[in-house]
Amino acid sequence: MKKFLVLALVSIVLLNCKKFDSDPTPPQQQCVYDSCAKKAPATEIQSVQDYLTTNNITAKQHCSGIFYEVVTEGSGATVTPCSYITVKYVGKLTNGTVFDQTQPGATYSNYLNNLIVGWVNGIPYVKPGGKIRLYIPPSLGYGSAANGPIPANSILIFEIDLVAVQ
Repeated sequence: MKKFLVLALVSIVLLNCKKFDSDPTPPQQQCVYDSCAKKAPATEIQSVQDYLTTNNITAKQHCSGIFYEVVTEGSGATVTPCSYITVKYVGKLTNGTVFDQTQPGATYSNYLNNLIVGWVNGIPYVKPGGKIRLYIPPSLGYGSAANGPIPANSILIFEIDLVAVQ
């Protein structure tokens, strides 16, 4: 009886693995993302708007609460949340402090959906060769947790050059 149960369990596990291995849906179609699903609180959006107004910056608002300026559109492949991207970037706080950047001549690559929500929602507005500025409310960046040189609840400003998309 025990041998029968073990055999049945092993068969079930192997059959379930087979189902996943033979999934005919291409990986691009398995990635479903709603860019408006996570929205920053109104107070955070207002703080970003206040910063933009004070600094005479004209930026568009995304439904999630990030603001963006397309500096250069670029051309070529369209970015999706599941795209593998290569970028050059500078990240700043509202006081002008640079908290992170790619080194001269270097690039950073990752799957877009592995990055902060502000990037996932903003970068698709440009194509390779494009440049965008993102103004990200705290909850769509690093939130209420300090992250290295980034204080908790910080508005993040990124200038991003999209180098390539795969």
